[in-house]
Amino acid sequence: MNLLHSSKINHKIKQIVFLLIFFQTICFLPAISGQEKIFTVVLDAGHGGKDPGKVGYKKYKEKDIALDIVLRVGKILEKGRNIEVIYTRKKDVFIDLWERGRIANRADADLFVSVHCNAHNSQASGSETWVLGLHANKRNFEVAKAENEVILLEENYQEKYKGFNPNSPESMIGLTLEQEENLDESILLASSIQKYFKSKLKRTDRGVKQAGFVVLHQTYMPSILIETGFLTNKKEGAYLYSKKGKSEMASAISGAMLNYIDGIRLNTVSEVATLPVSTNNISKSHEEKPYFKIQIASGKTKISTASYNFKGLKNIERVPVGSYYKYYLGNTESYDEAKSLLKKAKKAGYKSSFIAAFVGNERISLADAIK
Repeated sequence: MNLLHSSKINHKIKQIVFLLIFFQTICFLPAISGQEKIFTVVLDAGHGGKDPGKVGYKKYKEKDIALDIVLRVGKILEKGRNIEVIYTRKKDVFIDLWERGRIANRADADLFVSVHCNAHNSQASGSETWVLGLHANKRNFEVAKAENEVILLEENYQEKYKGFNPNSPESMIGLTLEQEENLDESILLASSIQKYFKSKLKRTDRGVKQAGFVVLHQTYMPSILIETGFLTNKKEGAYLYSKKGKSEMASAISGAMLNYIDGIRLNTVSEVATLPVSTNNISKSHEEKPYFKIQIASGKTKISTASYNFKGLKNIERVPVGSYYKYYLGNTESYDEAKSLLKKAKKAGYKSSFIAAFVGNERISLADAIK
């Protein structure tokens, strides 16, 4: 009877141990597999409330179309893996340009996308996507000026914008400096969106352009402004106002954004295509000292090692590994210095970065290098 009771207890213990191991494995699985961080996107529907934006054919209002498209884009993105969507407005209300940028900055967003509609005194048509930059010509200045003039409807705009004059070309010049480090990523997304408009929807491609948009200037993350089409064009205005048109535009925009997000994530997953660690003793390389580098990213995209592509970090090395590229910070024989570099990388936002050890061109285990 005692033996039977003891057997049952042992069996119960084994079950408990198994369950503990199982649940521990489940709990730690995200850390092992390099769980993706939440990617925060701020969607901005242009204009709103007392500001109708452009008014086109059959009195179609920009504020209504932009809001509908943004809500559709957000709904699609929210189904994506680990994507948080924040809206500057979800209804017909007036939001300062200044406040739209603050919403994105307070959320420490990874991306800011503002959606608008265009207008012209001709039957111009097509979609274009803008990033912050100096107006290259009069036409670019006029587009930015039209979008920026909404600040005149805001209370105390003189204080908020420190004398900025939306009618002055000179006022545009200072707008680009703070966004310069994000320009490459902004252009990358803008180009992807234009590609989707052209290939998926067969829309007229008016290209990626630069101008001094205040709403883009207010943010410190990659930011773009989409002019979905011309409300003053009879055919295009009717299309953008239709349920089909708004749905298709939202599908193209969200598709391009998801493609961009996947690309960004691929370049920040540190354990992709890891170099094989040598199982041999360091003895064959006695004359060479081990050294350390901080792996901060890897992926299939070949990008410039300029500091603006790596959150201000300098001394970045790009190493091809098969069809992938690995990106390393620093190169030192001091393990203490390597630990300091690791802290620097993590502080910059590369939370999954780690110390990699080498002898010559051969990757070795960190334990062997420390020995």
